[in-house]
Amino acid sequence: MHVWLIERVRDFLYAILVALATPVVWGLFRLSVRGKPFPRGIVVAPHRSYWDIPILCVAFGPFRRIVFLARHGLLRNPAFAPFVWGFAVVINREDFGVKDFRKSMAAARRARWLGIFPEGTTRPGAKPKPGAIRFAELLNLPFIPVRIVAHGPYPPRPRWRFPKVEVRIGAPFTVEELARDLPPDLPKAERYRLLSQRLMDRILSL
Repeated sequence: MHVWLIERVRDFLYAILVALATPVVWGLFRLSVRGKPFPRGIVVAPHRSYWDIPILCVAFGPFRRIVFLARHGLLRNPAFAPFVWGFAVVINREDFGVKDFRKSMAAARRARWLGIFPEGTTRPGAKPKPGAIRFAELLNLPFIPVRIVAHGPYPPRPRWRFPKVEVRIGAPFTVEELARDLPPDLPKAERYRLLSQRLMDRILSL
């Protein structure tokens, strides 16, 4: 009951924050949304800017709370820390241990939508990591691919000029679909590398 109550309070606060952010995000980015979220799954999107999170939240709406996996370093930023503690699962990406894993799995089982950025960073050219694939396998959840398409510089440069943004939500798919024609005897590391790259290719094809 205690965990249930905390989650309902978080749902309520999340809905309020997203409702307040909606006119701001729609106004700044002249947002449009194509497609509808699947009822449950792992939301995966390329990570280009800290604007990605509010844009995704607004695109999904105030009553579809996305629980994001957030790296521990975000807690050092006083502007982000309260939101990270309240609405995300904090993990130590550089030293991901048993405690991080258990905490992530517990939160993921409670959430209807788990948000993961496969690259784990906004750094251009970063390769996708296998975390999203592993979570999908362990939780037996489909991926919900999302691509944020900006018609102009993104992140906004200069800061007072914001591009028009379209959020494209694709049809769900599973790890099994990604792995359909892979050789069964591939080494584990190579399998995860190929699946992670295929995941990004599916997202970017939206």
